[in-house]
Amino acid sequence: MTATFEESLAELEKIVSRLEQGDVPLEEALAVFQQGMVLSKQCKETLEKAEKTLTKLMTDNEEEQPFEEDEKQ
Repeated sequence: MTATFEESLAELEKIVSRLEQGDVPLEEALAVFQQGMVLSKQCKETLEKAEKTLTKLMTDNEEEQPFEEDEKQ
C-alpha cells in the first residue's frame, strides 16, 4: 500500500524530530535518515506533479496550456 502525501510527510516529521533529539544510536540513525531521504524524495515528487497539474489548463481541444494569472488582481 502506498502512503498518501500527508502520511509520508507526517512520518518524515517524526523522523526529523527523533533525529534532532540526538539519542538514537548511530546505526539506527543512519537507517532512519535513509528512510527519511526516501520519504523526502517521494513528497517532493508528489508536490512537483501537483504543481505541474495546477499550472496548466486544458484547451477546448484537450491540449495542455500554461496557466497565466490574471494581472488585474
